[in-house]
This record gives sequence, structure tokens and C-alpha cells, in this order.
Amino acid sequence: MSWQDTLKRWTAHATLDEDLQEQLKQLSQNEKELEDSFYKNLTFGTGGMRGMLGPGTNRMNIYTVRKAVEGLANYITKNVDNAHNRGVVIAYDSRYMSQEFAVEVAKVLGAHNIKAYVFESLRPTPLLSFAVRYLKTAAGIMITASHNPPEYNGFKVYNEDGGQVPLQEAAAIIEEVNKVEDELNVTVKSKEEVESAGLLEWVGETVDNAYLSELKTIQKQAEENNVNIVFTPLHGTAHDLVLKGLAQIGYDQVHVVEEQAKPDPEFSTVQSPNPEEHQAFELAIKQGEEIDADILIGTDPDADRLGVAVKNRSGSYQVLTGNQLGSLLLDYTLSHVSEKELENGQVIKTIVTSELGRAIASYYGVNTLDTLTGFKFIGEKIKQFESDQRHFLFGYEESYGYLIGDFVRDKDAVQAAVAACEMANYWKAKGKTLLEALDTLYERHGYYLEGQKSLTLKGKDGAEQIAAIMEDIRENPFTQLGGLQVMAIEDYQSSKRQLPVDATEEDITLPKENVMKFLLENDAWVCFRPSGTEPKIKSYFGVKTDNADSSKSLLQTIQTEVEERINKIIHV
Repeated sequence: MSWQDTLKRWTAHATLDEDLQEQLKQLSQNEKELEDSFYKNLTFGTGGMRGMLGPGTNRMNIYTVRKAVEGLANYITKNVDNAHNRGVVIAYDSRYMSQEFAVEVAKVLGAHNIKAYVFESLRPTPLLSFAVRYLKTAAGIMITASHNPPEYNGFKVYNEDGGQVPLQEAAAIIEEVNKVEDELNVTVKSKEEVESAGLLEWVGETVDNAYLSELKTIQKQAEENNVNIVFTPLHGTAHDLVLKGLAQIGYDQVHVVEEQAKPDPEFSTVQSPNPEEHQAFELAIKQGEEIDADILIGTDPDADRLGVAVKNRSGSYQVLTGNQLGSLLLDYTLSHVSEKELENGQVIKTIVTSELGRAIASYYGVNTLDTLTGFKFIGEKIKQFESDQRHFLFGYEESYGYLIGDFVRDKDAVQAAVAACEMANYWKAKGKTLLEALDTLYERHGYYLEGQKSLTLKGKDGAEQIAAIMEDIRENPFTQLGGLQVMAIEDYQSSKRQLPVDATEEDITLPKENVMKFLLENDAWVCFRPSGTEPKIKSYFGVKTDNADSSKSLLQTIQTEVEERINKIIHV
């Protein structure tokens, strides 16, 4: 069916939503936009779906949401014990249409006689993960597009363990979603019908309070609070839980960036509501300078990522990288647990996260496990620990995601915010900033430094270029970079690790993915990974020397050599 035929099917639909009808009228003279809206179905992938809001099969709207829920409802009915009675819990963020989509989810589930628990107001993603476990539901759904631009929204699926669905389970859900051929005629009940039938229950603060009770358990020590904090929720969902979480352990010097305190679907004070970026901290930095704050904390709109800024030696606020903050939180966590807890304790990180984490864990006698990129794999590992003698101590990824307490099974910026403030207080009592604490780690373990390059190659030609880069790297692997010999080549697509030094080969036990990683001498490494959602190929880099200047120089050399190789492959 052509996109024009799909458009006609929509315009001919007798009960098409009035707002979408109006939007279609406004688009009637914009053929390019209409084609993009209807030329394909919005992809429902391993984590759910995400897209621009608007009419069409390639957009986020009530009909594409209904299709996704229909598939999920069919899946859990067949595969999850007592799914109808256990129900599904739904949370949503501050974006346009988030609450409306949450109600649509309940209306479709109601048609399947599946109970829906819907939060009465916006909530963070990690609270949704917690709620699945607390309410013992069959699944969870989070309506969010994280820190994407304002015109986006999304739909994330969580399994009965509270984690993002594993690959095999995701494949089965995708299959069910793809079986739904007509998104316009998915059976739904009205909001009033599901409420009167007891199939829609509004969730208040009961779950929040249970979460806050668990949050107390991650506190490592109850020192007197002497840290001055600036907090920005970047117009998102974290405001209440972060403030309550800090208050309940005695942290009362918390100054909220008022211009960014209230939910705002436009995220109107920032270019992007992404706490990884310095621009997102501009208002927090201004406020921090006025009150001489010790630490600035910022959460993304759905509160699963945390950014932190602290003063450097020149007195300016510096945003820590995800690797830096993760290393600090890891060291603080492990240094404050008992010897008994360290036994069989496990740290989990992704394959593109700094090797400093492994060095820190080893220092405390703790094993480190690597996973593929994505916190779903960390949640999956935690689940595995329940059936053996291992137990979870800390999990993180370089993209600003952290988890300390396993009462949540996804990255949790609320936990990380509370832990970061406690850690800043601990180091301040010792006369150090977090950057000085980081220097202590470098002195102990070596100066680890990481970098990342992202190359956007759009369209059919771009996809072919990305494929050519990966093929060339596989067929003609690097033998050295930056003067360092390649010690191992990890191909996650073939699940093989080659050891060029003695010409041997080992199996990789992680799931297959189109990723290549080169392990060099002295803990240096390079990893290549095409994005699964964008027309990009990402290159990740890590080096280690005994000082900052040497690490910066080595990192630059390796990045330049890789860039030259890629440019040669795509004839730039």
C-alpha cells in the first residue's frame, strides 16, 4: 500500500480524532511532510517506540499508541501468569500528549479486561520501574521521549521484573504489535467504562512513599549536612521525589532553579533538556555562582539520567562526564559497604563505559561484568543474580545512567542525585571537591580518559556508508592505534574474540550486536557501534596513562587515526 493509500484510509475514517483531522488539513499542502507521516509504520523496537507527534502511521498519536498496546496486551495475555488481574501500571512525563496517551493505554487494556494502574500525575521513569515490582503487575508502560526535542513522545515497555524487556521477550512483543494491521480500528472502551468496571485505578502517593522508604536504604552514612545544592529538574518529573529524597536524610540546603521547576513540554529555557550538556546547566550555574553552591544537579525530563557540575580549580563550574560521575559514585559506594557485602558483590557496566570502573571495583575485590549498550542488559543481569550467590552493588553506563539500589531495575536519577549530594558532603568534610576526589582516583588507578565521536550519515547512501565502515573494520582490523598494539578484537556480531598475539579465538557470551571493539595495550580501547535508532555510527575511545597531558595527547592521536581511516573508507 502506498503512502497516499494509507493517507486516504485515515481521511476516510469516520471517527478520526478531531485534533488529528485538523492537523491533517493543515498538512494538506505539504506533500513531503505527509509522505514522511504515512510512508511507513512507526517502528516498535526492542525498547518500545519513539517518534514525532502528529497524524500518520509514522507518528506518535492515539492510534499508533493503541496499536502498540493491543500487541502488548495480546502478548501478556498469552505469556504472563494472571496478567488480567495483575494488570499493567502506566506512568508518563511532562511532554505533550503524555497523559492523554496514558489514558488511551488504559482504554485498550480495558477492552482486554486487563486492569490498568495509571498515576494521577506525572512521574519519573525509575518510579514506574519500581511500581511494577511494588504492585506486582504483569508489565509497565512509560510514556516518555526522554530528552528528545519537544515535538517527540514515546512508549517504553517494562516486564514483570520492572526492567526494560530483554531481547527475546521484546522480539515476541514486536511480533504481536506487527500483527495488528489496522491501527484505526483497535477496540477500546471509554474512560468512564473502564473506571466503572474497576479496570482503571488511579495511583496516588502510596507508591511514591514506598519508593522513598527504599531510597533511604542507599544512604551510606549519616554525616551532618553541610553541602549547598542547586537542583534543576529541567522542566520534567524529578522535582518532588528528589526534594523529598534529600529532605528525608536531612539535606535542606537545596535551591531549585525556579525557572525550570515546573513541567513544561516546550522545555523553553534550554536548547535541549539533556543534563549531559553544559547549556542545560546555564541557569543552575548562574544560581550556583550567586550562592556559592558546592554541587549542581540536573535531571532529564523523565528522571533516569543525572548530570552534575562542580567547581574546578579556576572557580568555574564544570559538568562531569558520565564516566567521571559513575567512577566517583562507584568508589563512594564500594568504600562504604561492609566486607561481607563485598563478597560475591558485582559491578555492572556497559562495554563502552570507562575501564576506570573495573580498576576501582578490583581495588575493593569486586568483580565487574560488562553488558551491551543499554540499561536493559544491566537490569537483566540483576535478575540473574537472584538465582545464584552473586549480588548487585552498582551499575552504570557512560551516558549518565546510574543505579545503586536494585529496588529499581532501570537507571535512576533520583537515587543518583541523593547519592551524589551525600558524596559531595562526605568529600567536603574532608576538605575536597568532587574533582579533587576524582584526582585521588587517578592517582590510585592511573589517568583514564574517554571520548566519543558521532558521525551522521543520512538516507540510503548514508546507511550504505555505515555498513561499509563496519565491513571494512571487520575485514581489515586495526593492528595498532596510537602506537599501541591491538591485544584483542571483539566482534559482537560473530560473538568471537580474536587474540592476534597468539592467533587464538574465544567466544563472547553477550547477545549478538553489530559492534566491533579493539582492546589495546595499557587498558586503551576503541569501539564502533552503529546507532539502532538514528542514521549515525558512534566511535567510543578510552585510554590510560599516568597523567592528564599524556592521556589527552594519546586520545587525540587515536581519534585522529580512526577519523582518517573512516574518511578513507567513505571517500571523504
